[in-house]
Amino acid sequence: MSLSDHPKAYGTAAIAFAFTAGVLVTLGLKDLYPDLERRFQQQSLQRRRQRAKNADANRRSSLFFWGPVELQDHETSKPDHQPPLPTAGIVDGIAGCIGNTPLIKIGSLSAATGRTILAKAEFLNGAGNSPKDRVALSMIDAAEEAGLLVPGRGDTIYEGTVGSTGISLAALARARGYLAHICMPDDQSAEKSALLHHLGAVVERVPVAPITSPSHFVNLARRRAAEHTASERDASRGFFADQFESPANYAAHLRTTGPEIYRQAGGRVDAFVAGAGTGGTVAGVARYLKEESGLGDAVKVVLADPQGSGLYNRVRHGVMYSSTEREGTRRRQQVDTIVEGIGINRITENFEAGRDLIDDAVRVSDEQACRMARWLVERDGIFVGSSSAVNCVAAVVTALTLPPGSQVVTVLCDSGTRHLSKFWKKIADSGLEDEPKPDNLFTLLDIKGPQ
Repeated sequence: MSLSDHPKAYGTAAIAFAFTAGVLVTLGLKDLYPDLERRFQQQSLQRRRQRAKNADANRRSSLFFWGPVELQDHETSKPDHQPPLPTAGIVDGIAGCIGNTPLIKIGSLSAATGRTILAKAEFLNGAGNSPKDRVALSMIDAAEEAGLLVPGRGDTIYEGTVGSTGISLAALARARGYLAHICMPDDQSAEKSALLHHLGAVVERVPVAPITSPSHFVNLARRRAAEHTASERDASRGFFADQFESPANYAAHLRTTGPEIYRQAGGRVDAFVAGAGTGGTVAGVARYLKEESGLGDAVKVVLADPQGSGLYNRVRHGVMYSSTEREGTRRRQQVDTIVEGIGINRITENFEAGRDLIDDAVRVSDEQACRMARWLVERDGIFVGSSSAVNCVAAVVTALTLPPGSQVVTVLCDSGTRHLSKFWKKIADSGLEDEPKPDNLFTLLDIKGPQ
Protein backbone atom coordinates (compact mmCIF):
# COMPACT_ATOMS: atom_id res chain seq x y z
CA MET A 1 0.00 0.00 0.00
CA SER A 2 1.44 3.42 -1.03
CA LEU A 3 1.20 6.72 0.78
CA SER A 4 -0.95 8.10 -1.99
CA ASP A 5 -3.66 5.72 -0.94
CA HIS A 6 -3.76 7.31 2.52
CA PRO A 7 -3.76 11.17 2.24
CA LYS A 8 -3.95 11.67 6.03
CA ALA A 9 -0.77 9.75 6.61
CA TYR A 10 0.88 11.63 3.76
CA GLY A 11 0.12 15.03 5.33
CA THR A 12 1.47 13.95 8.69
CA ALA A 13 4.70 12.74 7.18
CA ALA A 14 5.15 16.03 5.27
CA ILE A 15 4.77 18.11 8.43
CA ALA A 16 7.25 15.95 10.30
CA PHE A 17 9.75 16.24 7.48
CA ALA A 18 9.39 20.06 7.34
CA PHE A 19 9.86 20.38 11.12
CA THR A 20 12.95 18.18 11.04
CA ALA A 21 14.41 20.17 8.15
CA GLY A 22 13.77 23.47 9.99
CA VAL A 23 15.51 22.23 13.09
CA LEU A 24 18.52 21.07 11.06
CA VAL A 25 18.73 24.36 9.17
CA THR A 26 18.54 26.40 12.39
CA LEU A 27 21.23 24.34 14.06
CA GLY A 28 23.35 24.60 10.99
CA LEU A 29 23.03 28.40 10.77
CA LYS A 30 23.90 28.76 14.46
CA ASP A 31 27.03 26.74 13.90
CA LEU A 32 27.93 28.74 10.78
CA TYR A 33 27.25 32.19 12.44
CA PRO A 34 28.03 31.91 16.16
CA ASP A 35 27.73 35.71 16.73
CA LEU A 36 24.26 36.03 15.17
CA GLU A 37 22.51 35.93 18.53
CA ARG A 38 24.94 38.45 20.04
CA ARG A 39 24.34 40.89 17.18
CA PHE A 40 20.61 40.59 17.58
CA GLN A 41 20.82 41.39 21.30
CA GLN A 42 23.02 44.44 20.67
CA GLN A 43 20.63 45.82 18.09
CA SER A 44 17.74 45.29 20.44
CA LEU A 45 19.58 47.16 23.22
CA GLN A 46 20.38 50.06 20.91
CA ARG A 47 16.73 50.40 19.92
CA ARG A 48 15.69 50.52 23.59
CA ARG A 49 18.27 53.21 24.37
CA GLN A 50 17.17 55.34 21.43
CA ARG A 51 13.53 55.13 22.54
CA ALA A 52 14.53 56.23 26.05
CA LYS A 53 16.60 59.14 24.68
CA ASN A 54 13.70 60.34 22.53
CA ALA A 55 11.33 60.15 25.46
CA ASP A 56 13.70 62.18 27.64
CA ALA A 57 14.08 64.82 24.93
CA ASN A 58 10.31 65.10 24.64
CA ARG A 59 10.03 65.60 28.41
CA ARG A 60 12.62 68.40 28.37
CA SER A 61 11.01 70.09 25.41
CA SER A 62 7.72 70.30 27.31
CA LEU A 63 9.36 72.89 29.60
CA PHE A 64 9.48 75.39 26.72
CA PHE A 65 6.21 76.86 25.52
CA TRP A 66 7.48 77.33 21.97
CA GLY A 67 7.71 73.63 21.32
CA PRO A 68 10.18 70.76 21.40
CA VAL A 69 13.89 71.37 21.04
CA GLU A 70 15.42 69.77 18.00
CA LEU A 71 18.63 67.94 18.85
CA GLN A 72 21.30 68.30 16.21
CA ASP A 73 24.61 66.59 15.81
CA HIS A 74 27.24 69.17 14.91
CA GLU A 75 30.21 66.91 15.45
CA THR A 76 30.17 65.65 11.87
CA SER A 77 29.88 69.12 10.30
CA LYS A 78 32.66 71.16 11.95
CA PRO A 79 34.26 73.68 9.60
CA ASP A 80 37.92 73.38 8.93
CA HIS A 81 38.59 76.75 10.59
CA GLN A 82 36.61 77.72 13.71
CA PRO A 83 35.72 81.44 13.99
CA PRO A 84 37.55 83.23 16.87
CA LEU A 85 35.74 83.43 20.19
CA PRO A 86 34.70 86.89 21.44
CA THR A 87 37.21 88.55 23.80
CA ALA A 88 34.97 91.12 25.49
CA GLY A 89 36.24 90.08 28.92
CA ILE A 90 39.90 90.79 28.16
CA VAL A 91 41.41 94.20 29.03
CA ASP A 92 44.65 95.69 27.79
CA GLY A 93 47.18 95.49 30.60
CA ILE A 94 46.96 96.87 34.13
CA ALA A 95 45.50 100.16 32.89
CA GLY A 96 42.43 98.23 31.73
CA CYS A 97 41.70 97.34 35.36
CA ILE A 98 41.10 100.97 36.31
CA GLY A 99 37.57 102.32 36.66
CA ASN A 100 34.07 100.82 36.74
CA THR A 101 34.46 100.00 40.43
CA PRO A 102 31.32 98.78 42.24
CA LEU A 103 28.92 101.11 44.00
CA ILE A 104 28.03 99.23 47.18
CA LYS A 105 25.31 99.77 49.74
CA ILE A 106 26.61 100.01 53.30
CA GLY A 107 23.88 98.13 55.10
CA SER A 108 24.55 99.16 58.69
CA LEU A 109 24.76 102.88 57.95
CA SER A 110 21.66 102.77 55.76
CA ALA A 111 19.66 100.96 58.43
CA ALA A 112 20.77 103.33 61.18
CA THR A 113 20.01 106.54 59.28
CA GLY A 114 16.92 105.50 57.34
CA ARG A 115 18.66 106.76 54.19
CA THR A 116 20.50 104.71 51.60
CA ILE A 117 24.25 105.21 51.92
CA LEU A 118 26.24 104.03 48.91
CA ALA A 119 30.02 103.94 48.57
CA LYS A 120 32.16 103.88 45.45
CA ALA A 121 34.62 101.03 46.13
CA GLU A 122 37.70 102.73 44.71
CA PHE A 123 40.01 100.38 46.60
CA LEU A 124 39.08 97.83 43.92
CA ASN A 125 40.84 99.75 41.15
CA GLY A 126 43.34 97.31 39.70
CA ALA A 127 46.64 99.20 39.48
CA GLY A 128 47.27 100.92 42.83
CA ASN A 129 43.95 100.09 44.51
CA SER A 130 42.73 103.65 45.10
CA PRO A 131 41.01 106.51 43.22
CA LYS A 132 44.51 107.79 42.43
CA ASP A 133 44.73 105.10 39.74
CA ARG A 134 42.41 107.22 37.63
CA VAL A 135 44.47 110.34 38.30
CA ALA A 136 47.82 108.70 37.59
CA LEU A 137 46.60 107.26 34.30
CA SER A 138 45.13 110.59 33.25
CA MET A 139 48.35 112.49 34.05
CA ILE A 140 50.53 109.98 32.20
CA ASP A 141 48.24 110.03 29.15
CA ALA A 142 48.30 113.85 29.10
CA ALA A 143 52.10 113.91 29.42
CA GLU A 144 52.53 111.44 26.56
CA GLU A 145 50.20 113.45 24.33
CA ALA A 146 52.25 116.57 25.07
CA GLY A 147 55.52 114.74 24.37
CA LEU A 148 56.74 115.18 27.95
CA LEU A 149 56.97 111.43 28.40
CA VAL A 150 58.22 109.08 25.70
CA PRO A 151 58.13 105.31 26.28
CA GLY A 152 61.49 103.60 26.03
CA ARG A 153 63.53 106.79 26.40
CA GLY A 154 64.36 106.11 30.04
CA ASP A 155 62.13 108.88 31.40
CA THR A 156 61.35 109.09 35.11
CA ILE A 157 58.09 110.26 36.70
CA TYR A 158 58.62 112.35 39.84
CA GLU A 159 55.86 113.07 42.34
CA GLY A 160 55.38 114.43 45.84
CA THR A 161 52.68 112.38 47.57
CA VAL A 162 51.60 110.96 50.90
CA GLY A 163 51.40 107.55 49.29
CA SER A 164 48.44 106.56 47.16
CA THR A 165 49.22 108.63 44.06
CA GLY A 166 52.82 107.47 44.21
CA ILE A 167 51.74 103.84 44.36
CA SER A 168 49.49 104.28 41.33
CA LEU A 169 52.20 106.13 39.41
CA ALA A 170 54.82 103.50 40.28
CA ALA A 171 52.64 100.66 38.99
CA LEU A 172 51.59 102.43 35.79
CA ALA A 173 55.10 103.76 35.17
CA ARG A 174 56.45 100.22 34.99
CA ALA A 175 53.62 99.19 32.69
CA ARG A 176 54.34 102.10 30.33
CA GLY A 177 58.13 101.74 30.34
CA TYR A 178 59.07 104.51 32.80
CA LEU A 179 60.77 104.78 36.18
CA ALA A 180 59.23 106.41 39.25
CA HIS A 181 60.80 108.61 41.94
CA ILE A 182 58.51 109.37 44.89
CA CYS A 183 59.04 111.99 47.60
CA MET A 184 56.85 111.63 50.69
CA PRO A 185 56.73 112.94 54.28
CA ASP A 186 58.25 110.65 56.88
CA ASP A 187 55.14 110.62 59.07
CA GLN A 188 53.19 108.42 56.65
CA SER A 189 52.61 104.71 57.26
CA ALA A 190 55.59 102.43 56.61
CA GLU A 191 53.44 100.12 54.48
CA LYS A 192 53.16 102.73 51.75
CA SER A 193 56.88 103.33 51.33
CA ALA A 194 57.54 99.57 51.51
CA LEU A 195 55.02 98.97 48.73
CA LEU A 196 56.60 101.69 46.62
CA HIS A 197 60.00 100.01 46.99
CA HIS A 198 58.55 96.67 45.92
CA LEU A 199 57.03 98.36 42.87
CA GLY A 200 60.52 99.46 41.86
CA ALA A 201 60.21 103.13 42.73
CA VAL A 202 62.92 105.27 44.33
CA VAL A 203 61.48 106.61 47.61
CA GLU A 204 62.66 109.69 49.47
CA ARG A 205 61.08 110.09 52.90
CA VAL A 206 61.63 113.65 54.09
CA PRO A 207 60.85 115.50 57.33
CA VAL A 208 57.48 117.21 57.50
CA ALA A 209 57.74 120.83 56.36
CA PRO A 210 55.34 123.60 55.27
CA ILE A 211 54.64 124.09 51.58
CA THR A 212 56.67 127.30 51.66
CA SER A 213 59.82 125.30 52.44
CA PRO A 214 62.07 124.04 49.61
CA SER A 215 62.29 120.74 51.48
CA HIS A 216 58.53 120.15 51.40
CA PHE A 217 57.96 116.81 49.67
CA VAL A 218 56.12 118.36 46.71
CA ASN A 219 58.77 121.02 46.15
CA LEU A 220 61.51 118.40 46.41
CA ALA A 221 59.88 116.23 43.73
CA ARG A 222 59.58 119.23 41.41
CA ARG A 223 63.25 120.03 41.93
CA ARG A 224 64.35 116.42 41.36
CA ALA A 225 62.49 116.34 38.01
CA ALA A 226 64.12 119.59 36.88
CA GLU A 227 67.57 118.33 37.89
CA HIS A 228 67.03 115.13 35.91
CA THR A 229 66.01 116.99 32.77
CA ALA A 230 68.92 119.43 33.09
CA SER A 231 71.49 116.68 33.41
CA GLU A 232 73.33 115.51 30.32
CA ARG A 233 73.80 111.90 31.33
CA ASP A 234 71.49 110.61 28.57
CA ALA A 235 68.48 111.56 26.48
CA SER A 236 65.96 110.73 29.23
CA ARG A 237 63.77 113.36 30.86
CA GLY A 238 62.30 113.95 34.29
CA PHE A 239 58.53 114.58 34.42
CA PHE A 240 56.96 116.19 37.49
CA ALA A 241 53.38 114.83 37.65
CA ASP A 242 52.16 117.68 39.90
CA GLN A 243 48.96 116.02 41.07
CA PHE A 244 47.90 118.99 43.23
CA GLU A 245 47.81 121.46 40.35
CA SER A 246 47.48 119.33 37.19
CA PRO A 247 44.06 119.70 35.51
CA ALA A 248 44.37 116.06 34.42
CA ASN A 249 43.57 115.20 38.05
CA TYR A 250 40.02 116.49 38.38
CA ALA A 251 39.40 115.81 34.68
CA ALA A 252 39.83 112.08 35.35
CA HIS A 253 36.95 112.14 37.82
CA LEU A 254 34.87 114.39 35.60
CA ARG A 255 35.26 111.89 32.74
CA THR A 256 34.97 108.61 34.64
CA THR A 257 34.06 108.62 38.35
CA GLY A 258 31.16 111.05 38.07
CA PRO A 259 29.45 109.31 35.13
CA GLU A 260 29.93 105.90 36.77
CA ILE A 261 28.28 107.07 40.01
CA TYR A 262 25.37 108.63 38.14
CA ARG A 263 24.79 105.50 36.06
CA GLN A 264 25.20 103.02 38.93
CA ALA A 265 22.88 105.01 41.20
CA GLY A 266 20.23 105.04 38.51
CA GLY A 267 20.49 108.81 38.16
CA ARG A 268 19.40 109.31 41.77
CA VAL A 269 22.05 111.03 43.88
CA ASP A 270 20.71 113.30 46.61
CA ALA A 271 24.15 114.00 48.07
CA PHE A 272 27.77 113.30 47.26
CA VAL A 273 30.29 113.33 50.13
CA ALA A 274 34.09 113.21 49.78
CA GLY A 275 37.27 114.49 51.38
CA ALA A 276 39.91 116.55 49.62
CA GLY A 277 43.68 116.24 49.51
CA THR A 278 44.43 117.50 46.03
CA GLY A 279 40.71 118.18 45.64
CA GLY A 280 40.43 116.37 42.32
CA THR A 281 37.82 113.80 43.34
CA VAL A 282 35.29 116.17 44.92
CA ALA A 283 35.78 118.79 42.18
CA GLY A 284 35.50 116.41 39.23
CA VAL A 285 32.52 114.45 40.54
CA ALA A 286 30.73 117.61 41.69
CA ARG A 287 31.11 119.23 38.29
CA TYR A 288 29.73 116.17 36.53
CA LEU A 289 26.77 115.65 38.87
CA LYS A 290 25.74 119.29 39.10
CA GLU A 291 26.41 120.39 35.52
CA GLU A 292 26.74 117.57 33.04
CA SER A 293 24.27 115.06 34.47
CA GLY A 294 21.50 117.62 34.72
CA LEU A 295 20.91 117.10 38.46
CA GLY A 296 21.89 120.68 39.24
CA ASP A 297 20.97 121.84 42.73
CA ALA A 298 19.04 118.61 43.32
CA VAL A 299 22.32 117.03 44.41
CA LYS A 300 24.08 118.33 47.52
CA VAL A 301 27.90 118.19 47.46
CA VAL A 302 29.53 117.98 50.90
CA LEU A 303 33.21 118.12 51.82
CA ALA A 304 34.45 115.65 54.47
CA ASP A 305 37.36 117.29 56.29
CA PRO A 306 39.55 115.91 59.10
CA GLN A 307 40.59 117.87 62.15
CA GLY A 308 43.40 120.36 61.58
CA SER A 309 42.50 121.03 57.95
CA GLY A 310 41.46 124.49 56.81
CA LEU A 311 39.15 123.43 53.97
CA TYR A 312 36.14 123.14 56.28
CA ASN A 313 36.40 126.84 57.12
CA ARG A 314 37.02 127.71 53.48
CA VAL A 315 33.74 126.13 52.48
CA ARG A 316 31.74 127.23 55.52
CA HIS A 317 33.16 130.74 56.05
CA GLY A 318 35.10 131.59 52.91
CA VAL A 319 38.51 131.77 54.60
CA MET A 320 41.35 129.31 55.12
CA TYR A 321 41.60 129.08 58.89
CA SER A 322 42.33 126.28 61.34
CA SER A 323 42.38 126.39 65.13
CA THR A 324 46.09 125.49 64.94
CA GLU A 325 46.69 128.86 63.27
CA ARG A 326 45.46 130.96 66.19
CA GLU A 327 47.80 133.70 67.33
CA GLY A 328 50.51 132.22 69.51
CA THR A 329 49.77 128.63 68.43
CA ARG A 330 50.70 128.69 64.77
CA ARG A 331 52.61 125.57 63.70
CA ARG A 332 54.84 124.88 60.75
CA GLN A 333 52.57 121.96 59.93
CA GLN A 334 48.98 122.96 60.65
CA VAL A 335 47.25 119.71 59.65
CA ASP A 336 47.53 117.75 62.90
CA THR A 337 45.61 114.53 62.37
CA ILE A 338 46.19 110.81 62.14
CA VAL A 339 44.19 110.77 58.89
CA GLU A 340 46.24 110.37 55.72
CA GLY A 341 45.43 111.46 52.18
CA ILE A 342 42.93 114.25 52.88
CA GLY A 343 43.05 117.55 54.71
CA ILE A 344 45.17 120.53 53.69
CA ASN A 345 45.69 124.20 54.54
CA ARG A 346 46.06 125.63 51.08
CA ILE A 347 43.90 125.91 47.99
CA THR A 348 45.00 123.79 45.04
CA GLU A 349 44.02 124.32 41.42
CA ASN A 350 42.08 121.06 41.51
CA PHE A 351 40.05 122.03 44.57
CA GLU A 352 39.42 125.48 43.12
CA ALA A 353 38.04 123.84 39.95
CA GLY A 354 34.99 122.69 41.92
CA ARG A 355 34.92 124.85 45.04
CA ASP A 356 31.94 126.88 43.86
CA LEU A 357 29.92 123.64 43.58
CA ILE A 358 30.51 122.47 47.18
CA ASP A 359 27.43 123.22 49.28
CA ASP A 360 28.60 122.30 52.77
CA ALA A 361 31.37 120.73 54.84
CA VAL A 362 31.52 118.31 57.79
CA ARG A 363 34.48 118.25 60.17
CA VAL A 364 35.42 114.79 61.46
CA SER A 365 37.64 114.15 64.49
CA ASP A 366 40.31 111.47 64.66
CA GLU A 367 38.27 109.66 67.32
CA GLN A 368 35.16 109.61 65.13
CA ALA A 369 37.21 108.26 62.22
CA CYS A 370 38.68 105.48 64.37
CA ARG A 371 35.29 104.51 65.77
CA MET A 372 33.69 104.49 62.31
CA ALA A 373 36.47 102.27 60.93
CA ARG A 374 35.88 99.78 63.72
CA TRP A 375 32.09 99.94 63.23
CA LEU A 376 32.41 99.13 59.52
CA VAL A 377 34.51 96.06 60.30
CA GLU A 378 32.15 94.83 63.01
CA ARG A 379 28.92 95.45 61.12
CA ASP A 380 29.73 95.19 57.43
CA GLY A 381 33.08 93.44 57.14
CA ILE A 382 34.50 96.52 55.41
CA PHE A 383 38.18 97.11 56.24
CA VAL A 384 39.29 100.55 55.07
CA GLY A 385 41.78 103.30 55.81
CA SER A 386 41.47 106.62 57.55
CA SER A 387 40.18 108.80 54.70
CA SER A 388 37.41 106.30 53.93
CA ALA A 389 36.35 106.37 57.59
CA VAL A 390 36.19 110.18 57.51
CA ASN A 391 34.04 110.01 54.37
CA CYS A 392 31.63 107.59 56.02
CA VAL A 393 31.23 109.73 59.16
CA ALA A 394 30.47 112.76 57.00
CA ALA A 395 28.05 110.69 54.88
CA VAL A 396 26.09 109.76 58.01
CA VAL A 397 25.97 113.38 59.20
CA THR A 398 24.87 114.52 55.73
CA ALA A 399 22.23 111.80 55.43
CA LEU A 400 20.55 113.00 58.62
CA THR A 401 20.02 116.45 57.03
CA LEU A 402 18.04 114.90 54.17
CA PRO A 403 14.52 113.42 54.09
CA PRO A 404 14.14 109.70 54.92
CA GLY A 405 14.72 107.52 51.89
CA SER A 406 17.29 109.86 50.38
CA GLN A 407 20.35 108.41 48.64
CA VAL A 408 23.86 109.51 49.64
CA VAL A 409 27.05 108.51 47.80
CA THR A 410 30.56 108.59 49.25
CA VAL A 411 33.96 107.04 48.47
CA LEU A 412 35.92 104.14 49.98
CA CYS A 413 39.43 105.20 49.03
CA ASP A 414 41.79 102.40 50.02
CA SER A 415 42.13 99.28 52.11
CA GLY A 416 43.04 99.28 55.79
CA THR A 417 46.06 97.14 54.95
CA ARG A 418 47.90 100.36 54.00
CA HIS A 419 47.22 101.84 57.42
CA LEU A 420 48.20 99.07 59.83
CA SER A 421 51.22 100.74 61.41
CA LYS A 422 49.56 104.10 62.02
CA PHE A 423 45.77 104.42 61.83
CA TRP A 424 44.86 100.86 62.82
CA LYS A 425 47.62 100.81 65.44
CA LYS A 426 45.97 103.91 66.92
CA ILE A 427 42.66 102.04 66.99
CA ALA A 428 44.26 99.09 68.77
CA ASP A 429 46.18 101.27 71.22
CA SER A 430 43.01 103.16 72.15
CA GLY A 431 41.31 99.90 73.14
CA LEU A 432 38.54 100.11 70.54
CA GLU A 433 39.17 96.55 69.38
CA ASP A 434 38.63 95.25 72.90
CA GLU A 435 35.40 97.13 73.54
CA PRO A 436 32.04 95.32 73.24
CA LYS A 437 30.42 95.47 69.84
CA PRO A 438 28.65 98.87 69.68
CA ASP A 439 24.87 98.97 69.42
CA ASN A 440 24.13 102.61 68.68
CA LEU A 441 25.97 104.36 65.84
CA PHE A 442 25.05 107.86 66.96
CA THR A 443 26.15 107.36 70.54
CA LEU A 444 29.37 105.88 69.22
CA LEU A 445 30.08 108.94 67.04
CA ASP A 446 28.67 111.43 69.56
CA ILE A 447 26.25 112.93 67.04
CA LYS A 448 22.53 113.55 67.19
CA GLY A 449 20.50 110.75 65.60
CA PRO A 450 17.42 111.02 63.38
CA GLN A 451 14.49 112.91 64.85
